[in-house]
Amino acid sequence: MAEIIVHHLDNSRSQRVLWLLEELGLDYEIRQYQRDPKTLRAPDSLREVHPLGRAPVVTWDGIVLAESGAVIETVLDWVGDAAGALRPEVGTDAFRQFRYWLHYAEGSLMPPLLVRLITQRMRHAPVPFFLKPMLRSIAGRMDAGYAGPELKRHIAHIEAHLGAQPWFAGDSFSAADIMMSYPLEAGTARGAAGDAQPKIADWLARIRARPAYAKALERGGPFTLL
Repeated sequence: MAEIIVHHLDNSRSQRVLWLLEELGLDYEIRQYQRDPKTLRAPDSLREVHPLGRAPVVTWDGIVLAESGAVIETVLDWVGDAAGALRPEVGTDAFRQFRYWLHYAEGSLMPPLLVRLITQRMRHAPVPFFLKPMLRSIAGRMDAGYAGPELKRHIAHIEAHLGAQPWFAGDSFSAADIMMSYPLEAGTARGAAGDAQPKIADWLARIRARPAYAKALERGGPFTLL
């Protein structure tokens, strides 16, 4: 049996890896890392595992895996037949959709969400009072010129997709849904999605109701995206 260690940073993408491993029923160890309360950056100790010091990082029998999508695909490859329930058959339309959403989550959706996070922090940054209007003005222009319009398009795209089928890769839950969980949890927390997107809200309710999702939260600790 493989020795699997998840180097888990609080409130990070590594939550998806815990969920994946719970869905697969694999045994694993968690090593916890806490963000700096002021900078919200990962501690330097995570760089001892991977040079970039970013989560998720997984060691599997001593082999270091990083980057969410790559970790998920590699784990599914390595577990073989056990991946069947989480990855559609190669060559099917469901597999095409699976691959698209697996990469879309970080490649297309996260960049405008990151900008939205930056602008939100700029509005509340601890700066001298005479700088606050300037920072808020810059944040407003960034939102109006990029983050807002981009997120509106992306959320409409996702809402329409989930209006046509229950899961991202078709009629069945898959690891594409695990991959999409982080940006949609973040998007909801940052105001990009809400009551106006009932399909996304329903999808979020269904993934949160999965026993493996709850178990991953239980083992990984509180998961709060602001």
